[in-house]
Formats: sequence, structure tokens, C-alpha cells
Amino acid sequence: MKKNLQAGLILGMIILSGNSFGQTNGTGKIKGERVTETYLDLVLNVVSTNLNYGGSNSDLSDYKKSTLGAQVGVAFQAGITPKFSLASELYFIMKGGELKANNPLTISKSTLRFYTLEFPVMARYQIGKFYVNAGPSIAYTLYGTRKMEGSTKDVSFNNSTEGFKRWDAGIQMGTGYRFKVKQKSVALDVRYNYGLTDISHGQEMHNRNLIISLHISNPWKTNPFGKIKKS
Repeated sequence: MKKNLQAGLILGMIILSGNSFGQTNGTGKIKGERVTETYLDLVLNVVSTNLNYGGSNSDLSDYKKSTLGAQVGVAFQAGITPKFSLASELYFIMKGGELKANNPLTISKSTLRFYTLEFPVMARYQIGKFYVNAGPSIAYTLYGTRKMEGSTKDVSFNNSTEGFKRWDAGIQMGTGYRFKVKQKSVALDVRYNYGLTDISHGQEMHNRNLIISLHISNPWKTNPFGKIKKS
């Protein structure tokens, strides 16, 4: 069901973006209209992250607990047409999840933390002040810890049953609302990051993140992708 939903959202984005490009006059410009604004701004948020344990997830569902972490980086939107843009980000994010005591996997309370660099690239379609976006993301984990029974230890990144994988891939999808406050562009963005990679060599494990962010930026006065002059 989840895979069908993901495929539907991605297919929808491709169709929407195709319609946007289909309105161009062959030069990447649309007669009599301006392209979506281009901007670069800072990302500074608190995110809620969790872990999915694959086939064991249902047995652990009553013991799972989300963890809060920081997200710090930059976001870039490149306006292509009046409705379509490409949105990319590069940020540091704290991921992970917690299992309560007496769970079937670790018995004791356990908290995993991963300190990661992530790079999503999304197709974004504007509908009035609202937008929808979806696209792939790749991530590289710099460092990780596991806290259990009051003791915190570094996790290993090797092929052992206790080891983890540094590289991760996923799909990000969500929606947002953009409006103006004086000369600034403000966007409230809500997004879900669905990890596709099994990040553990021992127990099946996937990252899951809910990202709610507020972006405040000054749109570029000169759009490098060109402004469309009135005919």
C-alpha cells in the first residue's frame, strides 16, 4: 500500500511537471508570464525521526518512540516555469529512534542516534500559494551512538551483525504554503522522508523522518533562469 502511494505521488509529480514544460514556447520561457521565484535560504529546524524494523516492526510498534533532532543547512529553489521549480537542500540532520524497556529486540531501553548529511532533490509544483513536491534523497552518516542501560557507545560501520551502513537513500514527499511578508518569501513546509535502504547489517532497519520547517527568504531580484517579459 505504501509503495503504491509513493509511486502514485511520484507519477503525479512527473505528469504535473510535464504539463508545465508543455506550456513553454520551446525556449524554456512562457509567453506573458514570469517563472517561479528563485531563492537560497538557511534551514534550521527541529525534526521528529523514527526507525522502521521491517518484518519485526509490528511486534515492536508498542515499544517504539520518536526522537527529536536538529536539522541545519541550506535550501535552494530554482524557478523553471510559472508553476514548476526544482528544490534541493543540503543539511546536517540528527536521525534515530528509541525502543522502550522490555521490548522483544533489545529488552532494555535503547536509543539510536545517527548524525547525517543529507541531499534531497525534489520536483515542486505550485498551486496558487500551495505547492506539492517529491523526489529522491541520498544521505551519508558521519557518526552514530547507541544508548542502553545508562551507557552510550559509538556504533560501528562495518559488515558485522552489530554494524551499520553509512549510505542511505530515500524518497521525500510533502506539501507547503508560501506567502509574502513585506519583501520576504515565507514558506511552511511539511515533508515525510521514507528511507529505502536497510541501514543495518544485523536487524532490518530503515530511517523514517517527519520534517516540519519554516523558510524565510528574499527572492533573487534577477532570476538566473530568466524573467518572462509581457508580450
